[in-house]
This record gives sequence, C-alpha cells and structure tokens, in this order.
Amino acid sequence: MDGLISVIVPVYNVEKYIVETMECVEAQTYGDWELLLVEDGSSDGTGEKILRHVEEKGESRIRLIRQPSNMGAAMARNRGLAEARGRYIAYLDADDLWVPEKLERELRFLQEKDAAFVFTGYEFADHQGRGTGKVVHVPETLSYRQALSNTTIFTTTVMFDTEKIPKEELEMPRVKSEDTALWFRVLRNGYTAYGLNENLVKYRRSGKSLSSNKLEAVRRIWNLYRKSEGLGFWESAYHFCFWAVRAVRRRI
Repeated sequence: MDGLISVIVPVYNVEKYIVETMECVEAQTYGDWELLLVEDGSSDGTGEKILRHVEEKGESRIRLIRQPSNMGAAMARNRGLAEARGRYIAYLDADDLWVPEKLERELRFLQEKDAAFVFTGYEFADHQGRGTGKVVHVPETLSYRQALSNTTIFTTTVMFDTEKIPKEELEMPRVKSEDTALWFRVLRNGYTAYGLNENLVKYRRSGKSLSSNKLEAVRRIWNLYRKSEGLGFWESAYHFCFWAVRAVRRRI
C-alpha cells in the first residue's frame, strides 16, 4: 500500500480549530501525505497560526496556499486540487477531525476495492471535538440513482484516485452545496462510490448546524435536483422525500 495522498483543507476564519486540524493529519498512521491549507481571505489570525505551527514543527509536508480574496470553499478546494502532487485526493474541513488510522484504512479499502471514489462513516462531535456517540453508518456502495435519495457522503470522509478519475472531473462547481453537486456529477459519469462503514471522522457541529440553516439546506438540495441535475418536479419530490427522512435520521 503506497502513494502520496494530498489532503485539501479550505481555510477561512478558523484560528480556533486549525492547529487541532493540522495535528490530526500529523498523527496519521499513514505518513505519505501532503497537507494543502488553502487560506481563503481570513480576517482573523488563521494564516499566522498555520505559519507558526509549521515553523515550530519543521513540517515540510504542510503547505499554506493563499487565495487573493475570499472566493468560497469550492474555489479553495479547486485551488488545492490544482496544486496537489498526490495520486490520491482527500478532503478535510478545517473544523473537523480524523482518527489516526483514517488515511491508512481508507487507502487500503480503496485499493482492495480497486475503486476510484470511496467514503467512510463518521460521528457527530460537539464544539470541542468530542464524539457524541451519534454515528452515521454508510452503505457498501452508492450509484448515481441511489445517491439522489441518499446524500450520506460527507466531504471530510471522501478519497479519490486521480489515476481513475481525471482531476478536471473533480473540480467542484460554483453552486451551493458544491460538494454534493460534485458527488452527483462523478456518479452520473458512471463511477460507483464505495462506502467503508467505519467511524473514522469526527464532524464537529459548531455554528454550522444551527436550526436557522436547515431551511437553507432544504433549498440547496431542491435546487440541485431541479437546476444542476435537471430533474422534473415529481422526480425531484420523490428523491427529496427520501433525502429528508434520511437527513433527520442522521441527526436524531
């Protein structure tokens, strides 16, 4: 099992979490990685914290990439993708955490399945990164049609093999819920996503899971069905109903 994994992290005003995020990558049992931190115009001390940490650790595997202005998560991830040197691409959100075995176990799984696209289970965590015990389990596989009704793929859990999926096919579109839009597009192009049903990720629910954002989530998935995927009203409604039920189950 070998190959460089490029870990791409969009970074924006996360000085509270960014050191812990870097440390969870540094703690990985699989050591052939590079960490690309794409600084997206933060107004706090995020960039300075990154530089200080890298200098203190003398860590040559971490690169800070600065965007010219705040351009959003999709463009930050695309910048990281363009700069990536690794065969394998993994995404990590700046306030989420990985268990130490995440990269090792996921890469082995990807290679055993001879897969192009894999994802894992995860656990909700509180604002301090402590697991709540609420674990999201994932199916063995997801096709495009299945994914429309089951958007269980969480960005911080995915890994791609760029020898099987060209980089240009992995660029995130500039739409809301750009990550889900990418999964749909990749699967629509004929790839299958393989799920590793192990809890390898902590999804920190801080301010991004407030009830005020739930209506926005509904709007986003509906717009993906209708605009990005071009589905008719009734087909959109069919998939939306299954999405809503699964979304509620994941959080209760």
